[in-house]
Amino acid sequence: MKVTFVSEGTYPFAMGGVSVWMDQLIRGMPDHRWEVYALTVDGAERSVWELPDNLGRVVSVPLWKKGPRRSSRTPGPAFGEIYGRFLEMVLTPAVMGEGSEEFLLVLESLYRFAHDGGDLVGALTANDSLTQLMDAWYWNRTDGLTLADAINAGDLMGHMLRPLAEPPPRADLVHVTMNGLSSLPAMTAKWQYGTPIVLSEHGVYLRERYLQYVDEPVSHAVRVLLLSFFRRLVAAAYVAADRIAPHSSYNRRWQVRNGADPDRIRIMYNGVDPDDFPRAESEPAEPTLVFMGRVDPLKDLHTLIRAFAIVRDKIPDARLRMFGGVPAGNETYHQSCLDLIGELGLEGAATFEGRVSTPVHAYHAGHVIALTSISEGFPYTVVEAMACGRPVVCTNVGGVAEAVDEAGLVVPPRDHVAAADAAVRLLRDAGLRRRLSALARDRVLERFTLRQSLDDYRSVYAELVEAPP
Repeated sequence: MKVTFVSEGTYPFAMGGVSVWMDQLIRGMPDHRWEVYALTVDGAERSVWELPDNLGRVVSVPLWKKGPRRSSRTPGPAFGEIYGRFLEMVLTPAVMGEGSEEFLLVLESLYRFAHDGGDLVGALTANDSLTQLMDAWYWNRTDGLTLADAINAGDLMGHMLRPLAEPPPRADLVHVTMNGLSSLPAMTAKWQYGTPIVLSEHGVYLRERYLQYVDEPVSHAVRVLLLSFFRRLVAAAYVAADRIAPHSSYNRRWQVRNGADPDRIRIMYNGVDPDDFPRAESEPAEPTLVFMGRVDPLKDLHTLIRAFAIVRDKIPDARLRMFGGVPAGNETYHQSCLDLIGELGLEGAATFEGRVSTPVHAYHAGHVIALTSISEGFPYTVVEAMACGRPVVCTNVGGVAEAVDEAGLVVPPRDHVAAADAAVRLLRDAGLRRRLSALARDRVLERFTLRQSLDDYRSVYAELVEAPP
């Protein structure tokens, strides 16, 4: 069987939980042939992973390279009709899931336009299309949309819809690693070849877009347009997918609420190989909190650092060690964390350790593993730490509470006081740590092993694809 993974900003050009999961599946199914269809920034990215032998090729689709040009050429009445319906649906408020089949047909029409010789990217910024966008806005909204807003929105939309103008992936099955833009190449394969689609969601894609656009440097009007587009796109992807594979029941609830057919959903937990994450046999000399993961606003390290300031007041020799790299584009956020450490007088006690050769070293370096994210799917950090027998303090987002159950302490997101209280409780109570350590390791062995995860995916793939000769 040949499987095409479609990803956005992940494997093999970045580290992180989604990349770990993709590498696990490719290596764990050596009898399958794989390719990765990666949505990238500008195509200049270089692999940071050693690629498995059964990964045939990596196709880079740069969304943001050499931005779409303004076009003065009239795209024609056929495009105008399609685009008019697109704008009508994007700008009309609707219950999630309502009209998703129709929006999927609109996307297919844009795909057919692009592959019948039309310039999809240029058409979105043509003068006629800008006029059409402004007219549609005024018919459906009461606030203003400037010409500058229309140009910006058309340009951004051209970037985002670029996969519709690319050659569809050719495989027995397309596995989309997240919702949103990654679903577009899978849709094109289904329209062109009838290829079945598996859609995984680690976090809740739509929720994360709303969090992202709080701080995006765009006008209110452009923000409304883009978020409305994402809302429609996410629901259409649920319709296109033959199997929806969330990583927790939390994600499943979001998907059903947003229009997904419950009969197409099967929860697929992430898994780890317990042999790769042996139980820690000792603890460090100083009371130590550890964070393991990328430096990213979604991880909300500001809350973790503020919580540690309280921990440090109550346990003066406590340390906070944060392991993980700084992805490109997150340098400003990293600096804001360093500034906060300085502001709170935590220099030397709270430290960034950078990437580590294996996450086991990070988990074994602490008494307690902390994760204060504001959005997660089913994070590897939690399951890996539990496999190592480390108790965890985590925020109640995504599938975190589902993973931890009674093997750690779960607190509300953005509540640094609650996180601090939980951390202090665990750091001071060695008996509680030992009890949670045993529960954590046993829970992973029972529910979240890599073998269980691979068997689940093999089963889903076999349901959708007949084995090739």
